[in-house]
Amino acid sequence: MKPSPRFTLAACTLDAPNARHLADFYESLLGWPRRSDAPEWVELAPSDGGTGLSFQTEPLFSPPRWPSGASEQQMMTHLDIEVDDLTSAVERAVALGATEADYQPQDDVRVLFDPVGHPFCLFVRTDGGT
Repeated sequence: MKPSPRFTLAACTLDAPNARHLADFYESLLGWPRRSDAPEWVELAPSDGGTGLSFQTEPLFSPPRWPSGASEQQMMTHLDIEVDDLTSAVERAVALGATEADYQPQDDVRVLFDPVGHPFCLFVRTDGGT
């Protein structure tokens, strides 16, 4: 039997009307340096070499809707970002250009939207789970 090839998740990629502008937000939020920077493609990566986050310009970008609604662009994926202080993290994200979602399904998680409308969650890890 042929051995299975190695698979490594290198990055999650977010579409945006302007890759560089959205990368600016996440670069400031996460504190990750740019691994590559081109007008329509930007990669951020944590200093420890873990999975990165990439951004590509999509001229026909349509922001997802969360919570989902009929006949609207539904959220297909979102980022879960662990923080050590939820209140301070939300304040920082908002100061950088995020907005809090009106609907918050959990007390210990905050759903926000990045500057182009991608939902992401901030949470503090408790009891080994999210």
